[in-house]
Amino acid sequence: MEKAKNKTITDRIWGLFASIKFAVVIFSLIALTSIVGTVIEQNADPAKNLKILAKFVGKSGAPAAYSVLDKLGFMDMYHSWWFVTFLLLFAANLIICSLDRIPRIWKIVREPIRPLSPEHVARMSIRSTFTVKAKPAHVKDIATKAFRKIGFRPSESSSESGVQLYAEKGNFTRLGVYITHSSILVILVGAIIGVAFGFNGYLALQEGKMSPFAYQSSDKRIPLGFDVRCDKFEAQFYGDTDMPKSYKSWLSIWKNGVEVAKKTIVVNDPLTYNGITFYQASFGTVEDNLENGIVMLRLVAKDGKSQDFNTRLGGSFTIPDSGIEGRITNFSPALTVDRSGKPFTYNQNMVNPAIFVEFSAPGGKHYSGWIFKRFPQTWDLPDGSKVEFLDYWGVQYTGLQVRKDPGQGIVYVGCFILAFGLFVSFFMSHRRIWMNIVEEKGGTKILIGASAHRNRAAFEKKIEKLAAALGSGQKGE
Repeated sequence: MEKAKNKTITDRIWGLFASIKFAVVIFSLIALTSIVGTVIEQNADPAKNLKILAKFVGKSGAPAAYSVLDKLGFMDMYHSWWFVTFLLLFAANLIICSLDRIPRIWKIVREPIRPLSPEHVARMSIRSTFTVKAKPAHVKDIATKAFRKIGFRPSESSSESGVQLYAEKGNFTRLGVYITHSSILVILVGAIIGVAFGFNGYLALQEGKMSPFAYQSSDKRIPLGFDVRCDKFEAQFYGDTDMPKSYKSWLSIWKNGVEVAKKTIVVNDPLTYNGITFYQASFGTVEDNLENGIVMLRLVAKDGKSQDFNTRLGGSFTIPDSGIEGRITNFSPALTVDRSGKPFTYNQNMVNPAIFVEFSAPGGKHYSGWIFKRFPQTWDLPDGSKVEFLDYWGVQYTGLQVRKDPGQGIVYVGCFILAFGLFVSFFMSHRRIWMNIVEEKGGTKILIGASAHRNRAAFEKKIEKLAAALGSGQKGE
């Protein structure tokens, strides 16, 4: 009681930060707030988060919930002062916990193994005693070889009572938990650098357009330092369904009017330039631009001769060596037919695009029909030629997640250190062995004592192997 009263403020603060309870509280706060930050989309359009909140509190309560969470900083949580404070407190706790405990552990690590009295060896958690019919000198030679066989290099100590062999291995493994602590600190440093100097944004980039900015919100844009352009976007679907199978974007990077990089990106295969990464996230159609796209066709004659041709709605074309002319009079981003056979557009996204073409052939023949991009059977014409509908370019946009994280490399290093620390902590241990060899009537008495601060069961098997090599089955106790 007297000691508690005599503690200074510094001692109390140190004791608080060295407490495991304090670590549990801080870690719990980080975990709980991170759950909220995961559910709430960060730096997103308010309408998106209002829809998310409506699922939890209903449509009527969503605006009030959004207002409270926004004031608390949950809409940009990872940049909020209180979340960074939690991280700094957790880092301080790890550092002080380690500084408080590591001197004692370091002493054990540095202190070399020494001979022990027979009484001490006999009280060890792992022990074995038996007698063999052999001279002590012979037993010692066999024991030395047996030690090496299980991976130990023994030292020797002689006394009036006999000889003691002793060895240790893995003393540094007691530092495994502190390697893990240091890895967490490295990861936290990387995370804080990413929060302070990086950003997460988005960019809806139309085909054929370029942008020097990404956006964190509708009114907050971030200069990239270069222009990114969407040269082309393409989505593929499962069979005859409208479920996307894959989608990819052809992106190029431009600086001072010169193309400096390009890549076709898909989900999980982004483009990175100058520390900024562009991830394929979504796609859609620019609805107010549907009539301004470029129709991309491949005109194939009966003999297989083909010609690529681009035009716009209302444009005309002629199929090579056939005299057949076509005129595009209509377009639908998603065409189907009702029960009466009447075509109609059921979606504004480019899930089943089609063009309506009016044909005129030599001899005054006229016919027309819808040509679908996804259904090649609609490309064939009566005379054996084809009109392949390749794309309706310039009306789609690719939704990109744009991220800059200068601390990412540090986080990767921290993860590597963490994996090493966990391996040392869980799969390695500080193992020590003492063996007393004492001459008795009719033979030699052997006393083995050992300890392992972790994975004791595995070490016991090594001790059994050591005892078996000395012939423990001859007479045991």
